[in-house]
Amino acid sequence: MELTTSVSIDEEHSVARIGLKGALNTDTAPEFEKRLQDILTHGHSLNVLDMKELDYISSAGLRVIFKAAKQAKNAGNRLAAANRKPHIDKVFEILKALPDMAVFADDNELDAYLEAMQNKVKGDN
Repeated sequence: MELTTSVSIDEEHSVARIGLKGALNTDTAPEFEKRLQDILTHGHSLNVLDMKELDYISSAGLRVIFKAAKQAKNAGNRLAAANRKPHIDKVFEILKALPDMAVFADDNELDAYLEAMQNKVKGDN
């Protein structure tokens, strides 16, 4: 599955809204990271990832988002996620609950777990 993005800028309120459609995974994360980095360099006070059309996220996608959130915070700005579907929200919930230690043997094991959780919430068993 591919990832398409759209960007709208509200200069008056210093907000960039980035719409994501499709899958943010190992294949799509590198290009999305470049696009997101370009947007963050403009220094908008708030950068919103609109996830209403995001169908899947893997650990590679999460790394891009967390790295960007840290970058935005260090620049005195914010990165927010909006309109998360229940199965995407579940991934963020799981990550908040994980202890600060390695739980998975590797990225493949983590991705398999995240995919299973997303499918379970979507009812795809």
